Amino acid sequence: MRLPVVRMTFAAFIAVLAELAAIGLTATAAWLIVSAAAHPPLAALTVAIVIVRTLAIARGGLRYAERLAGHSAVLRAMADLRGQVYAALLRRKDIREGDALARVVSDVDSLQDGLLRCIVPAGVAAMVAAIGLTVAAVMSPVALAVLLCALAIIGLVLPFAAAQLAARTARRTVEDRARLADHMLDLIHGSAELEVYGARPAKLQQAEATAASIAAVERRPGAFIGALGVAVQIGAVFALITLLPPGPGTAALALGTLTAMEVFLPLSAAAARRTEVRPAIARVRALFTEPGTPPRPAPEVVLDLRPGKHIAIVGPSGAGKSTLLTQVARNEPVARGAMTDGHVFATTIRENLSFARPDCTQDDLDRVARLVRLDSWLASLPQGWNTTIDTDTISGGQRQRLILARALLADAPIVLLDEPVESLDTTQGDEILADVLAATHDRAVVLVTHRLSQLTGFQDVVVLEGGQVIQRGSHEELVACEGYYQDSWRAEEMISMLANSRHSPA
Repeated sequence: MRLPVVRMTFAAFIAVLAELAAIGLTATAAWLIVSAAAHPPLAALTVAIVIVRTLAIARGGLRYAERLAGHSAVLRAMADLRGQVYAALLRRKDIREGDALARVVSDVDSLQDGLLRCIVPAGVAAMVAAIGLTVAAVMSPVALAVLLCALAIIGLVLPFAAAQLAARTARRTVEDRARLADHMLDLIHGSAELEVYGARPAKLQQAEATAASIAAVERRPGAFIGALGVAVQIGAVFALITLLPPGPGTAALALGTLTAMEVFLPLSAAAARRTEVRPAIARVRALFTEPGTPPRPAPEVVLDLRPGKHIAIVGPSGAGKSTLLTQVARNEPVARGAMTDGHVFATTIRENLSFARPDCTQDDLDRVARLVRLDSWLASLPQGWNTTIDTDTISGGQRQRLILARALLADAPIVLLDEPVESLDTTQGDEILADVLAATHDRAVVLVTHRLSQLTGFQDVVVLEGGQVIQRGSHEELVACEGYYQDSWRAEEMISMLANSRHSPA
């Protein structure tokens, strides 16, 4: 995880210039107002007037440039980091889906906030403090002492207190957050029951009360720290006005000090935010440093993936069929598969398929739809290919055929199929698979299946058991040899005969 040090340093430098422009503007304006009260010649105020105008324009431009440079640097870095996190997650099989999503989205966003709201403000405050203390030391030892004490309180004491209060608040709201999550789950999953019994308003009121309680607890530390910060600012200005002789210089020092302290006020919020960012940093770093659970070893099988070669992999559950297919997909970047857990996106049917090949034509879409028997279903839909679907609006069979059509549309030289027609009835599934295999006669196909009747034309069938190859050969050769394949074939034929006799007329 590499930070954009050069870009962030440049953004911080611009931010320092913007803050110095703001301090200079306030101090010069204060000096100008107090001096103008004595009605001096206009020529005596001309330089100050020009400085005020220049700094006013510069402050806005520098502030915009700082925001642009800082966000550009951080967003570029986060885009690279998100890709690295995603790649690291692909190598880790011991992380649950929810945790993986949190690391890619929430944790990376937390790192973005950490850079923009913690690291950059702290660096800017440190540089402004050094310059401000140097100027104060030159102008007045009293101003130096007052500014040093005020900055120590605002820049060190208050951020430390804010971090402690944030941690304490997080501990205090754990139970309320869990209770709020329970309320929300009840409202989402039990909405029908709550509506029927008229309990929805009461449950909603409970959720709102819990959310209000959490918000009230979280507001208190911020209000307390903010009040202390304002008190320190007022005290510092009052001390300077009291201890220094009256005049334009004192006014400039007082208001310049007030503006300088404004730079340090975000540090309290940054310290509180840091308590939330640190766990995210630890979780992201763990992806790159912890070895994780080693992947399940795939069976050692040599597969001939030349164009036109069709290979079947069979065996009992847990034999390593899907593991072998996953290993093939990793080792062959050009492979495309229709896996049993393929995802259906919440978008149109057209986009669900066409993302596999963005340059596909309508004829290509219609062709794969006919192959997997989706054409009649599409014709029955009012919007056809433009119908919006998701996993909840289609059946398991439609979902599996969509995924199979997507794999065929990809037009890759290697096609990986893992139980592609498992959710369909036997007759329709066999017909679809036969058409798919015929359509991919010029491509390498690796098929994982438990139905042996689909393999009558296969010349290379690999039988796995316990992660080992126990038989291999053509379908005809394996049916003729004693072993797992012959036993499974006979059992499947027996079941088919019983099913046919049950449905035949007496």
